[in-house]
Amino acid sequence: MQKLVLRLFMLIGIVLLPVAFKKKTVKDWIIVFLLTALISAIVDHVLVQKKFLTYPVRIFPNSFKYHLVFDLLLCPLVSVFYNQFTYKDKSILRILRKQLCFTIPQLLIEVLAGKYLNMVRWHKGWKWYHTFINMNIKYLTIRALMGFIRRVSKKQATEFNRHDYLEEKSSF
Repeated sequence: MQKLVLRLFMLIGIVLLPVAFKKKTVKDWIIVFLLTALISAIVDHVLVQKKFLTYPVRIFPNSFKYHLVFDLLLCPLVSVFYNQFTYKDKSILRILRKQLCFTIPQLLIEVLAGKYLNMVRWHKGWKWYHTFINMNIKYLTIRALMGFIRRVSKKQATEFNRHDYLEEKSSF
């Protein structure tokens, strides 16, 4: 049953990939996806190495101790959708409210998968709320990094355009 659920999660993720990258600013969504995958894999690797978490059912169990489907597909997809959903928001309270719409269902799925399907095991005092805090910090950090990247990119584009304009003007 666990392998079937794992394949179903993977299939859902693969089907949602084109949907996630359909909106404008595809470059931003690819960065969000890759950043989330990198951070999730690193954090999960550390937690598994320190034996806070184990994943009894996973893809390539002989090669990876962490959960590839979650870390490299589902979590990054949720992060992309969250960033798209909060793209124009400025209010931190509004951003946090919307974030809960993503992290609470994600947490419920993980808790239920652990409790009823034995797909996740928590050890050494690690509890569901640690995962919840981790998810929220991760999504906020990535959103903040994307805001920084957008500001730097916009500033560079403005400077580049100004430089081109001045060069054109001086060539006359």
